[in-house]
Amino acid sequence: MSKATLPGDPPGGRRAVAVWSIGVAVYFVAVVFRTSLGVAGLDAADRFHVNASALSAFSILQLLVYAGMQIPVGLLVDRLGTKKVLSIGAVLFTAGQLGFAFSPSYGSALASRALLGCGDAMTFISVLRLGTRWFPARRGPLVAQLAGLVGMAGNLVSTLVLARLLHGIGWTPAFAGSALAGVVVLALTLLFLKDHPEGYEPGPSPHQGAAYVRRQIAAAWREPGTRLGMWVHFTTQFPAMVFLLLWGLPFLVQAQGLSRATAGELLTLVVLSNMVIGLVYGQIVARHHAARMPLALGTAAATALLWATTLAYPGAHAPLWLLVVLCTVLGACGPASMLGFDFARPANPPERQGTASGITNMGGFIASMTTLFAIGVLLDATGDDYTVAFSAVFVLQALGISQILRLRSRAARRERERLVASRVETVHVPAA
Repeated sequence: MSKATLPGDPPGGRRAVAVWSIGVAVYFVAVVFRTSLGVAGLDAADRFHVNASALSAFSILQLLVYAGMQIPVGLLVDRLGTKKVLSIGAVLFTAGQLGFAFSPSYGSALASRALLGCGDAMTFISVLRLGTRWFPARRGPLVAQLAGLVGMAGNLVSTLVLARLLHGIGWTPAFAGSALAGVVVLALTLLFLKDHPEGYEPGPSPHQGAAYVRRQIAAAWREPGTRLGMWVHFTTQFPAMVFLLLWGLPFLVQAQGLSRATAGELLTLVVLSNMVIGLVYGQIVARHHAARMPLALGTAAATALLWATTLAYPGAHAPLWLLVVLCTVLGACGPASMLGFDFARPANPPERQGTASGITNMGGFIASMTTLFAIGVLLDATGDDYTVAFSAVFVLQALGISQILRLRSRAARRERERLVASRVETVHVPAA
């Protein structure tokens, strides 16, 4: 038996890369649509004549739908497979983006973002499941980080391409034109995507309606690794998500006095930093599994330190070099949040991976939704005092870190027990 491949592991290879790339392309387009509001926030406020709280409602509703869908989507992926769930997701987020393009009112635009969030919610967990079905387990951390990196490339497209289209050809042509990408990835999914390699079909699952659903969720939640993964995702993802999704551009332009062009370059820096650090984190964790916790806590601490330094800077505006460092560190938030899945994955068997990933993925989006809302309310209450408003970041980080510290030893002990049990089983498996 090969030491490089665990019993029952899929082989990987070129075909795996090709199939996985189709799933990642769907996720890429979903992220472009999700983050399109980040470069259109000020335009949306003018178009729909809304204040900061109402503007934040766009992203809050989208993330509320996204977060609320995570466990149902995880169950759907476990039951229906990746191809069906990704196809449904592509239909929904494309319809949402198209509806947003033609929305004549604030209410219809809100409904369109909710529809977009519903479709977006179906993509990332499906891509994670696709990776576990097509690649060996030892590739899991790197494959997950690469998926996150492609998602950030979608954010880069929003920042560089969609922003220029928006200000060049206008609101409706820019958003409607981008919706065509959803049609393309839907066609690719229907024509070429497969749930798993031949000969690696998952075993039958005893789906028994509501009772099965309750058991699946309860079993995943009982695992300390699942809960630890959720809190790692909660603590690390939201500072960059809030910055890129909505409040980064207004903060840089209105509070820091930068031009839109310079602010856009700093948003781009967050995305580029994310992509580079994602590759580094993926390689580190693939080689040194014990590095997960230091990386997660270190990223959270560095983010808190840079936000505190920026917000407490004594001058009227923070210097550009400090904003550059802040945006570079914010780029580590996405890769650090992916570490949450590396805690949840070994804690759950293959038939429960979708459900566990759904629980984990809820964490960061609940934190992002809460912070988006808090910042909007505080801005309106304080007359656009960004220092007070962005202080909400520290409250959420403190809550998350306290839960990580509470769960980490329990999760580590349980993971060691599973590893020992797995080695004992492997010893008793006869060689082929």
